[in-house]
Amino acid sequence: MDRVSIVSPENIGKNFIPLEYLPKGKDEYYQRNKQTNTPESGWRHLRSIEIERLVKNHNTADDWDELLVTDEFDTRQIKNTQFFGLVRLGRVRNTILQHHDLKVPSGITNSLIISCDIGDDAAIHNVHYLSHYIIGEKSILFNIQEMHATNHAKFGNGIVKDREPEDVRTWLDLMNESGSRRVLPFDGMITADAYLWAKYIDDKPLQENLKKITQNSFDNRRGYYGLIGHHCVIKNSLILKDIKTGSNCYIKGANKLKNLTINSSEKERTQIGEGVELVNGIIGLGCHIFYGCKAVKFVLGNNSNLKYGARLINSFLGDNSTISCCEVLNNLIFPAHEQHHNNSFLVASVLMGQSNVAAGATIGSNHNSRSNDNEIQAGRGFWPGLCTSLKHSSRFASFVLLSKADYPAELDIPLPFSLLNNNSSLDQLEVIPAFWWLYNMYALARNSWKFQSRDQRVKKIQNIEFETFAPDTVEEIFNARKLLEKWTAKASLRHKDKLTKIKNDDDLIILGRKLLSGKEEAINGMEVLGENMENTKRNVLILKPYRSYHAYGDMLLYYAVKNLMKYMNSHPNATFSSMSKELKSNRLHDWINLGGQIMQKEDLDKLRSDIGSSVLNSWENIHNRYNDLWAKYTVDKQKHAFASLCEIFGTENLTLTEWELALDKAVTIQDYVNKQVYVTRKKDYDNPFRQATYRNMDEMTAAIGPIDENSFIIHVKQETEDFKLLVEEIKKRK
Repeated sequence: MDRVSIVSPENIGKNFIPLEYLPKGKDEYYQRNKQTNTPESGWRHLRSIEIERLVKNHNTADDWDELLVTDEFDTRQIKNTQFFGLVRLGRVRNTILQHHDLKVPSGITNSLIISCDIGDDAAIHNVHYLSHYIIGEKSILFNIQEMHATNHAKFGNGIVKDREPEDVRTWLDLMNESGSRRVLPFDGMITADAYLWAKYIDDKPLQENLKKITQNSFDNRRGYYGLIGHHCVIKNSLILKDIKTGSNCYIKGANKLKNLTINSSEKERTQIGEGVELVNGIIGLGCHIFYGCKAVKFVLGNNSNLKYGARLINSFLGDNSTISCCEVLNNLIFPAHEQHHNNSFLVASVLMGQSNVAAGATIGSNHNSRSNDNEIQAGRGFWPGLCTSLKHSSRFASFVLLSKADYPAELDIPLPFSLLNNNSSLDQLEVIPAFWWLYNMYALARNSWKFQSRDQRVKKIQNIEFETFAPDTVEEIFNARKLLEKWTAKASLRHKDKLTKIKNDDDLIILGRKLLSGKEEAINGMEVLGENMENTKRNVLILKPYRSYHAYGDMLLYYAVKNLMKYMNSHPNATFSSMSKELKSNRLHDWINLGGQIMQKEDLDKLRSDIGSSVLNSWENIHNRYNDLWAKYTVDKQKHAFASLCEIFGTENLTLTEWELALDKAVTIQDYVNKQVYVTRKKDYDNPFRQATYRNMDEMTAAIGPIDENSFIIHVKQETEDFKLLVEEIKKRK
């Protein structure tokens, strides 16, 4: 049980590193001296006249010889302060520091300082307890109750210090509440690292070496001081313990900050606001955390936000994401995630980016299991609608949209860009494949554009694929078309009630392809049922299978041609013949979304092997490998696009005629995209119920702007014109 004890006065400010942890020949300041910058003129002892003036200003010290200053030292700026241990002050002048409307003189007043280094022109006022910190130049500490660092501070990193027991190590329990996928957080960790570690738990050499690499990435010796970077402002806050911040960090009104690395820089400033409580975490560059948020055991990626009472626990929130109000537990969330409103709940999931969780969504019922070891996995673009409730364990392809419903059982949805509806009146699950392409083109086309425009990261460590159509989603589309072919063939056999010679799935696929490639009337009246998509015995009805099948086909061709046009555009002298020779390859089916970066499975397997065998033995080396794979990804994607186009035409060697047909078809598709972007947005303007809240159209236009001035619609229109011009130019290069 904790209790208050009496210790000898000389212990305050002394023996920060116990003798048993001191390396031979080192003193207790050896780590501190590595962290701090010695002034050019060096530090000096106080003159007797300066001590006299400091005493008159109601300052005390346990030993004035241990208060060191520089040549520029104005004693008038130090008032009513107690000093213990070795305290070193940078330049102290009669200057005023201003941050927003706060103006304070440099110097130290009404504070207690224990064994700290304080930078040039810093301002420290009403800091009731400041112990073992290094404060950067021109930083402001104002109205702080308690701010201290321990000799075993880890600053949020999942390491143990010299002779610490293993059970003090901080783990993050990602993707699963049971802790079976736990990873060690560290400064510089990105979602690719977390997914690599958490997903491949069966790869024992990988797991062992990732732990070893993380531990070896940091000095395990004791004695590091807390660090506040240059030009930081910390005001009106209660407890800050074992904190390390970058420069230009702004903290105001925080309740408790403990065991954290807070990255910040002049170009990417991190801010932490009122009522916030953060424990055991890593915070990325340019983050904002405000208004009563609580986070424990977490990593926050660069340019991400927590707002309005959000609770983030045992989770990794990727770059460019925002969570407001809601509760998020045991999750790995890839970049560009949005979640708002107080009544949404997300637990034990991996969401693979560009996701949006709506109000009232409950992603995390474990009541259908005997233990809390269930999971949900959702591909890019996952969007559960208002008041959606899901059961663990479930899996979703990319860009699956869920209509408002209480889904009664586990789901496995392999159809990308689809809409799910739980039709309770008919007791069936209904799925519209390719729904986004057919009915919500504005949102689909805007997806890539908006995420790229919102990417304000200056330092882009995590490589992110923002394009909606990429090898990962395209392979899902190929698979979805085969499923539609098979299910349509089975529907035909049931509908016609006659035997057809079907030996295997290949025969089903051939029959289904023939039906879906013909006229729509051929499958009218058929009940196309999905298989293995819901853990119930009720029907899963596929709606609009014919239109969805052809929409998928357009999506494939659009992806392929756009990427091949990029190749031709970046190679001005390329012809169809040279492009074919350069890009011809077998189509690779297996692509991995590694934290937002798409790569070939074989490249990931090689990465895992090289980590497990210690070929890659540091996080720097691993990140360099990510970057190497990203550098070749453009060509990988273009080769995949060429192979996909060959698959569409059913050939191994694409001809010039087929290439020109594909270009013409792509122009038609681009016109469709352009038209549907306008049409789907115009529905909002034509909706009489939306118009009802306005006196007239003039008021509505003033409120939401005229549709013809919509920036994205203008962007797509220009993109379409540029697309057509490029096609005409490419056609000349035979």
